[in-house]
Order: sequence, then structure tokens, then C-alpha cells
Amino acid sequence: MSIDTKIVAEDALEDLRGRYLTFYIDNTCYGIELLYISEIISTQPITQIPGLPIYYKGIINLRGKVAPIIDVRLKFGQEERPYDDKTCIIMVNISDMQVGLIVDMVADVVTIDDAIRNPPPESGMRNGERYLSSIAKVSGKVVLNIDCEKFFQSDLRPY
Repeated sequence: MSIDTKIVAEDALEDLRGRYLTFYIDNTCYGIELLYISEIISTQPITQIPGLPIYYKGIINLRGKVAPIIDVRLKFGQEERPYDDKTCIIMVNISDMQVGLIVDMVADVVTIDDAIRNPPPESGMRNGERYLSSIAKVSGKVVLNIDCEKFFQSDLRPY
């Protein structure tokens, strides 16, 4: 990689820092840093794989590459619900692997400055809250920001 290319890549990464894609599970708003997100796709047929945790819905073939699919609602210990026209899959890159996250609905891309990010509470956290990196209030709504490293910690090689 040339020095100019490296500088452009570093600038592009810096532009993504502090920017989050927000999405909903029920009425709760979550955020994932744009650094991790490759694309958002509609729900599609998923091939089930036996023996995986219940929140693994299976795998999809995305342009010739196999990607595991996790239902965030189930990973957070919430009740499963039928997918609808707002349900989508957020494709995330983590540890050289692409994983799809099924969410109820994608909302916005927001900028969350360090100054308004607060650490999550250390006690009394529900199942999904143990995966949080921070909590912030943006445009009057509370956004629970997911720490992708924690979220995928036990799931990086499901099969």
C-alpha cells in the first residue's frame, strides 16, 4: 500500500469514528459504529445449521460468500417475532469475518461525540446490556451502543 493510499484509508476510518448506525429491537434504540458495518440487506432465505445456539438463524450466501446470521432479538434473550417489511440484516465485519445481524428496524446514522457517551451501568444489566460500550442521548432518544468485540466474543467461529 502506498503512503498516499494509506493516508486516504486512515482519513476514511477517522471519518467513521463516532458515527453509528442506529436500529431498533422492540422500542429500544441501539447503535453500532459504522467502522464495523459493510451493508444493510433485506431478509432473505436462511439455511439452518443444526446444533448452533438458538439465536443463530443459520447462514446465507451473499455474493458467493457464506455468512452466519444472528437474530439480535434472540441473542438478547427476547421473544422471537415474525419478520416483516421493516426487518433487515445488518452485515458486520468482525475479526476477518462477515456476520449478519437481524434487527427489527434500521433507523439513522448519527454522530455521537465522546462528550455525550456515558459508560453503561455495571450492575443490574439485562441480557443484551452486557454487550454495551456506551449509552448516549441523541436528538431526544437514548441510544445503547453495542461493543462488537463483546457481542461476538463467544460467537466468532460458530461452525
